[in-house]
Formats: sequence, structure tokens, C-alpha cells
Amino acid sequence: MAVLAGRHQLGPDHGRILLRTFRDGLAAQAGHDLTIEATRWSGVLEVNADLRPAGLDVRIDMSALVVRDGTGGVKPLSDRDRREIAVTARKVLAADRHPEAVFAATGFEPAAGGGEISGTLTIRGQARPVRVQVSQTGGDRYHAEAKVIQSEYGVKPYTAFLGALRVRDAVDVAVDVDLSAAAADSETGS
Repeated sequence: MAVLAGRHQLGPDHGRILLRTFRDGLAAQAGHDLTIEATRWSGVLEVNADLRPAGLDVRIDMSALVVRDGTGGVKPLSDRDRREIAVTARKVLAADRHPEAVFAATGFEPAAGGGEISGTLTIRGQARPVRVQVSQTGGDRYHAEAKVIQSEYGVKPYTAFLGALRVRDAVDVAVDVDLSAAAADSETGS
């Protein structure tokens, strides 16, 4: 089934948004590389009659970040560690004052098997340009990746042990979506 023209609602029922953080510093072996999922998000993809993308807006609830995995470290992550990391992430991201991250596409450059989306990402009230690389993974399924530099958005990356353990400034963002499900929802009006 091909993606149809019109407005397509996106969200956790149609895909996942994952953030990957990486440890750095002299005490890096004590920390974990993390995979964090944005569990509440929504988006609208607009497709023109010629089946070319015309718009994409995505909103992520910054208070709904869940630690899914942690690799490396001296010991495995416990459930308590996961909860504490999520609380720390909300503080670092000032989720109480800036509850949403927003991506608004400004341009689409289709290519065989995917392409690139340029747009503006707003985190903590700071808007910066970002480029998202997109690849088709099968049928109406797509994988998108971008790199976000925390300090460009006024986020001070987490540190511990007097800075000997820190999170790298660059965070990888990975998005997987199934547009056939979004197209079906758009057709039924849900």
C-alpha cells in the first residue's frame, strides 16, 4: 500500500522515537550508554496530490522519556537507576518550563530510497536548524536519523564525579515510522 495524499496522523501507535546518549570522560567506564524512548509524541505528515511530502510537524512530550536500555557501565541498570535517570533528564531538559520539543519541516529533498528533511527543532525554547536523513526500510516503513548537539539548545550535558563522567554533547535521534498504519488511520478519520 502506498502512502496516500492528505494529512496523516503520527504517534507511538505508528512508530518510535529513540534518543541515544553516550558516555565520555575519564570515568566513562562507570557510566552507561543509554537508549531513551519518547513515549508520548504526535505528528502530522501532509502529502500532496503528487504524493510528495508537503509538511511535517512533530511534538514530543519531554516529561514522557523512558530509559529502555543501558549498555556498558560497571553494573547493569536497575529499575531504580532507570527512574532516577528519567528524573534527571527531565531536570536537565527543564521539562517543567518547556514541556515539548517541536520539529517543523521546512524542506524535503527526496532521493531513491529516502532523502533528507530540513527543519527547525525547538528544545527548551531554543530553535535551531536540523537535517534529518531518511531511508525507506520496506513498504511504507521509514527510518530517520539526526544528531542533536545539546549545548546548542542551552542544555548542559549531564556530568558526575566532578566532570570525570559526562554525557557527550551529541545525542543521536532515531525515528522509525510505519506510514501504512498512519494512512489507514487517516482514511478512517481516527
